Amino acid sequence: MFHATTILAYKTDKKAVIGGDGQVSFGDTVLKGNATKIRTLYKNQILAGFAGSTADAFNLFDMFEAHLETSKGDLLKAVINFSKEWRKDKLLRRLEAMMIVLNKKHIFILTGTGDVVEPEDGKICSIGSGGNYAISAARALEKHTTLDPEELVRESLMIAGELCIYTNQNIKILKIED
Repeated sequence: MFHATTILAYKTDKKAVIGGDGQVSFGDTVLKGNATKIRTLYKNQILAGFAGSTADAFNLFDMFEAHLETSKGDLLKAVINFSKEWRKDKLLRRLEAMMIVLNKKHIFILTGTGDVVEPEDGKICSIGSGGNYAISAARALEKHTTLDPEELVRESLMIAGELCIYTNQNIKILKIED
């Protein structure tokens, strides 16, 4: 697990939301508190976020965007082709970053070893050092509240920011909705 950030994604049939904190850490030092680690891709139809090495993540974003273009925005096809490329390339396998990518239909974690993981429930996942805190909070909030998906992600990340020393409460959120 990377000690770099917390990214949480949540989707329903009508809305896809991703959020991330703004902290960039180097060892036990905070280098920056307002970084942006989430973005929209492919004509604002795909949401993505990263945890891990920033330089590695930017390379992964660029490569993944190329696969989205080739697949004309088909997220499932893009993650499969991206994973194949990642697994075959010796340099890529050394990258220290993970990504979450989602739209209203699919949600995936792309691991640092080139694996593609679809969450068991098909609607919520997290990465980064505070990921377990964020997903635990999100599952509890989903079960016991009627929060809008955007607020569920924000509140879950705020809780993670209270618990994880590598996560702050400078939360940024992106969404796709009908």
